[in-house]
Amino acid sequence: MQWIRNVLMMTAVFVIVLAGTQVRSQEILIGYSGPLSGLAAEYGQDAYNGIELAVKEINAAGGISVAGKKYRFKLERLDDRADPTQAVNNARRLQTLGAIAVFNPVFTTTAAMMNINQEKGHEFLIMAFTSTPRITDTGNKLVVAAPGSFSSLAEISAQWAMDKGWKKCAMLVTIGPYGEEWRQVFRKIWERRAGLITIDRPANYYTETDFSAPITAALATAPDVLLIGGPSDTTALMIEQCRQMGFKGGFILIDQATIDYIVGVLKDMKLMGNLIGSAGARIPSAQGRWVGARYREAYKKAANPISTFNFAFVHALARAISASGTTTDIYKIREAFPKAFPMYITDFPMEAYGITPEGRMLVTTGTQTITNGVMDTPEIYFWWPKTKAEYEAVEKTSQIDRSIPRRWLQAQ
Repeated sequence: MQWIRNVLMMTAVFVIVLAGTQVRSQEILIGYSGPLSGLAAEYGQDAYNGIELAVKEINAAGGISVAGKKYRFKLERLDDRADPTQAVNNARRLQTLGAIAVFNPVFTTTAAMMNINQEKGHEFLIMAFTSTPRITDTGNKLVVAAPGSFSSLAEISAQWAMDKGWKKCAMLVTIGPYGEEWRQVFRKIWERRAGLITIDRPANYYTETDFSAPITAALATAPDVLLIGGPSDTTALMIEQCRQMGFKGGFILIDQATIDYIVGVLKDMKLMGNLIGSAGARIPSAQGRWVGARYREAYKKAANPISTFNFAFVHALARAISASGTTTDIYKIREAFPKAFPMYITDFPMEAYGITPEGRMLVTTGTQTITNGVMDTPEIYFWWPKTKAEYEAVEKTSQIDRSIPRRWLQAQ
């Protein structure tokens, strides 16, 4: 009889182990590597919060269905302090743990991770939250990027300034590869429109709080408008100091700086004068407000474009996994991304209409202008249609409030 009890005990242990394995097999591991400490910590935390909120809500609703089975997401986060070497180390660790996708919100760290994510037998998707055009120009087959390329914002902003009769622009943009690429792209667009770049004087928006030296150099060239931007806190300081030093012209903000945040810091939009930047969270929607309320309840702070984009980014991944029919074949999941769209603002805090072959999500560019210290109505631009007929076809499907002006940004 003892041997029967032993057999039964071993069988019970086997069943328990098997059950545990089956439970674990119903999880899909995704990772986050981003700056959670250091100078870019607030930015990185906003991105992570949006991802975490989406994961929690998807899991609370029962998870996702893949090939007839239910799966829940498991989210692991690691701090890379915006350091490329640490980001690569984090990505390797997450992939070893079984992560099929790693979210990252910084261009330089994303670019470093792209050197390893296609290694045979160690593949993983990179969910890149960056508007840098170069991310999708590399030919990496396992990258998905959102939002749209900042080239569209640069085109719109240049035209806005030219329409005001401004021809001379001084560039005081943040240092680093992202800022450098912004300046290069903007210079080409500005000079193509017969504008003059009077000076290109990068500033360290991450460590400096006194911008008097670069401002003095810029103002000596008598510009009509300044291209500025980096983290929102120090961008607000740049605006304030430019006004204190007598600049009365306009500002063009790169998309890293969020207008909502800057307004909250300055308290007085009169300082902002005439300005253009990314609309971000100012595109209204009922779903956006609902997500905003849930976000505030969870994190005791307002949602912003960084958090809401990453919230929707997770849902795009979830849809692609479901459509692919697999939780392990990374290439099949990437190939299934076109089936994740469209995503409308009735269900998400932003709209996405598709994805380019290179991996850039088709998301409208929202712009916000301030005229003489008064906030204008935001506008949205469809930047990818190649013909007016294509634009009209996709624009008709949009669920964004029809009171928001929409435009077709024709290829230049």
